[in-house]
Amino acid sequence: MIIIVNKNIPEHAFKQLGKYGKVLPLETNEITYPAISGHPDVFFCSSGKYLIIAPNTPVDFKRALTDNQVSYVEGLREVGNEYPETAVYNAVITEHFLIHNLQITDNKIKELCADKTAIHVNQAYTKCNLLPLKNDSFITSDKGIYKTLIANRLNVLYVNPQGIILPEFKHGFFGGTCGVYKNQVFILGSLSKFPDGRKVEAFLTDANYQIVELYDGSLFDGGSLIFTG
Repeated sequence: MIIIVNKNIPEHAFKQLGKYGKVLPLETNEITYPAISGHPDVFFCSSGKYLIIAPNTPVDFKRALTDNQVSYVEGLREVGNEYPETAVYNAVITEHFLIHNLQITDNKIKELCADKTAIHVNQAYTKCNLLPLKNDSFITSDKGIYKTLIANRLNVLYVNPQGIILPEFKHGFFGGTCGVYKNQVFILGSLSKFPDGRKVEAFLTDANYQIVELYDGSLFDGGSLIFTG
């Protein structure tokens, strides 16, 4: 299994992930602003079947994907330094849905998701704020996303993002702290350090997920964990 992560996640979390698969750390320079320059969910969108990547993903990282037998499809738009070019790949794709600010979604993502129900949300940093789970369940740290998904009769838990670490920002977002592989939810941090941690734990337990906390500290928004293979 290959795990794509931000190079700057806490060291202990990096080591713990290495027990589950090969970790590919992402680092970019002078493509987008430093606070999100290593965030996988800025450069990649995973559908399960496809890994859709920004065409200006560093060449050495593309080579690492190929060397590790990770198939990918290049999108059409490059990641840039300002919105909306920072968010065109920050979509959530599930078995049944494409969820994003559809006004900015890269057209390659739309093309590959033509068979899915598209749900528009105003929050373009959708993946940062939304953790998709099985059986059309979700956890989000954005009230607008929560209201939209509830209106679509989906099972959603809202959590307050206060206290989530994102360097250079007041706080991060819940989706960016997590990654899902089969029946495990990997979290960059400890739910005991998160004010809404008990709500998250109960929701994930009810959904029959095992929680893997990757280090004993406050939740860290590293731009999601992407599992392939």
